[in-house]
Amino acid sequence: MFLPIFSLAQVIAAPPARQQLLIQPEVPVPENELDLPPQPSSIPLKTVMMRQQVRVLPGQLDNIPVFNSNSPEVVQTEGILLSTFPQQSKQVPSAHLNFPFKGRFDIFAHHIAKAANRSQTRTLFQGIIVYNPNSEPVTLNILQGASYLTQPDALFVDLPSYLENRFGTVFAGPGSRITSDVLRGHRQGILPAAIEIPGNQSRMLMNLPIPVGNVTPSSNGRSTLMRMSSSNSVYVASLAMFAPKTKEGVEQYPTLEQWENILTTKGLAGPRDLTPSAIGSNAEQKIYGRVAGVAEGSQWQAKITDSSRTDYLTIPKRGEEFSYALSTTDTGTFGTGQIQSAKMLARYPDTAYFAHGNYGIQYSLSFPLYNKSRDSQSVSIKMQTPVKANTESGGLTFYDPPENRIFFRGTVRVMFKDDAGKTLTRYIHIVQRRGQQGEPLVNVNLKAGERRLVQVDFLYPPDATPPQVLTVRSGN
Repeated sequence: MFLPIFSLAQVIAAPPARQQLLIQPEVPVPENELDLPPQPSSIPLKTVMMRQQVRVLPGQLDNIPVFNSNSPEVVQTEGILLSTFPQQSKQVPSAHLNFPFKGRFDIFAHHIAKAANRSQTRTLFQGIIVYNPNSEPVTLNILQGASYLTQPDALFVDLPSYLENRFGTVFAGPGSRITSDVLRGHRQGILPAAIEIPGNQSRMLMNLPIPVGNVTPSSNGRSTLMRMSSSNSVYVASLAMFAPKTKEGVEQYPTLEQWENILTTKGLAGPRDLTPSAIGSNAEQKIYGRVAGVAEGSQWQAKITDSSRTDYLTIPKRGEEFSYALSTTDTGTFGTGQIQSAKMLARYPDTAYFAHGNYGIQYSLSFPLYNKSRDSQSVSIKMQTPVKANTESGGLTFYDPPENRIFFRGTVRVMFKDDAGKTLTRYIHIVQRRGQQGEPLVNVNLKAGERRLVQVDFLYPPDATPPQVLTVRSGN
């Protein structure tokens, strides 16, 4: 008989021998499509070209370091997913990147457990361990954060392309759910508000299962995002371990000592993902690879204006539009030449050179709209997923209808004053497929000479594929 999964506080406090796991079957988690070539379609796709300008997105990423654990995505052998610990006293020194965190930093992790047959159904655990190398205690604060399984927490359900999400109850997949929670400033109940780590000791920040169930083949994934603050330097490691068992064969939660043994004696977990294409190579199919390392940048904040010399954004002429690219990679800049992928401060040699996709990074973009014309004008801002391009073509290409593959699923927050002067905050869950033109996030009517500020915020969700654009359009 299985007992419910315990909260993190219970996991740490309760004796391991008393803990058993609730294991449920799971539908497969979709693979990230950044490395996949376009899929041929038996039905020719009708393209739609929208003539418009694509502009460079103002601003840049901040310098907050992000612990980014996403390789290997599918974990089938125990070991180290990502360690920033020093190499001293480790049996596999190359598995440790020697990168201390102090002050503000983020933790992002996404991993999948799979079972092809009954012999592989032993529960995989993910542990995040934090070590205090100082002689004095360190306080580690969890400012916001969440960790969800695909099953049963956040299934990849089929949702409409546009849904109001006022209460955070709309999501599709764990990536969609964790970014929605953090966007709202929430800290999930299973995460403590703070941990005090004594000098020269370690503590578990997370010790949670990724159960696959007994019906095979099966899989399950766990996505985690936390915003942290440390009072002094700490080292962090993300680890994978199959559930220890009692003599009777009952699965247990791993102990701190068992996690420390993995950290000290094991090498990198496997199997390893595809090795990224070398920078500057002209490979027919570019392999981005998956991220395992420390990326630079937690937030992209920008005030979008006509130029650095103005404090407003002139709306397009009637019936026209322009766009700003989001989460661009080196093969998808739409001719702007702007690559927004976060750079890596430390990484393993067989993992991504940049944090392509900017998963978990918050975009905070303000649009101080200004109607310079002599007539009233309706204006909309919408998110779109055009067909990726790397050169300027005088516009953006879409499909009608869009391709079936989903390229974005996540919540966007929009704050603005409506036409009656009332300040509104809306949360909208968006699902977009490749080539989808999207629907307006906001519509406002600007009088001649009127200014109106619109604020758009979202965290780029895992399980999404860049790039997207934000498009400002004036109605006919």
